[in-house]
Amino acid sequence: MLTSANETLDIDLLILPETNLILIASVIEPLRGANRISGAELYRWRLFTPDGAPVETTSFIPVPASGSFRPMSETTPLFVLASYNWRRSATQALKMQLSQTARHRSMIAGIESGSWILAEASLLDNVSAAVHWEDFDDFALAYPQVRATRDRFAIDGKRITTAGSLPTVDLMLEIIRRRQGYSLALEVSRLFIYEPSSGQNAAELSPSTAGLHMRDPRVAQAIRLMEEHIEQPLLLARLARRVGVSARHLQGLFQDNIGVPPHVHYLALRLNAARRKVIETKDSFAEIAAATGFNSASAFSRSYRASFSESPSGTRRRLRRRLTARAELP
Repeated sequence: MLTSANETLDIDLLILPETNLILIASVIEPLRGANRISGAELYRWRLFTPDGAPVETTSFIPVPASGSFRPMSETTPLFVLASYNWRRSATQALKMQLSQTARHRSMIAGIESGSWILAEASLLDNVSAAVHWEDFDDFALAYPQVRATRDRFAIDGKRITTAGSLPTVDLMLEIIRRRQGYSLALEVSRLFIYEPSSGQNAAELSPSTAGLHMRDPRVAQAIRLMEEHIEQPLLLARLARRVGVSARHLQGLFQDNIGVPPHVHYLALRLNAARRKVIETKDSFAEIAAATGFNSASAFSRSYRASFSESPSGTRRRLRRRLTARAELP
């Protein structure tokens, strides 16, 4: 689940009563965005509830289910979603079902209060687990055998936990990054302007900086300059001078703030811009290469294939086949 791959990943979601609607969306919407942006079915999901009936969310909007949750020899990753009053759902029967299914699942995730459910089922013993900040002390006291962490999310072996709705978005972006690469994860993050960093208001955020937890305004400034110079990319030294630091310092700032060096982020911006042109326009590949800062169509094609695991012409052929198949449906 967490290694580079382009085949479809199926995920099962067990949604418990009184789960926040935004928590469900935090899991599903990044995956939907990845499918839409890539033009491929990279992710599929099924929703289950304890009894198979639609589950009532805290917004009083019922969420339909594919069926009732039953422990089977499924290897599909399982995400357990819970928000309020999780103890009502943590029955002996459910804990037993989770213990049984854990023997087969490639991964089990506790999403927000789902961490408590997994801990109750002894599925987090001796692993690190992220917990909502309000509940951290109570959780650590209740489950001393679990290594409670204040991180936004935790991945430890076959267990994943998150500390809330927005940290769950972070987790899903990390899954996309590990499976399909930085470029797609960056483009999906641009769909969600969900957490302005300190010192920035919404008007100061560009699409490229949305969803990136930047503590340093110089990184945000550098990214805005990158976005403004897609056709003629700035050299690192010039970019650093514009921001007011040395090239080496800027590299360190990027690594500390977003986890990648400047050239990786810059290339991802350019390739994402190029992919939009491949999908949305009829421009030639030479025109697209020139518009996104590549010296030649061949250099563009090599970078595109390395990032997206298919050539630009392969992307267009695949999308044409999809459109043809839709047109032939009755």
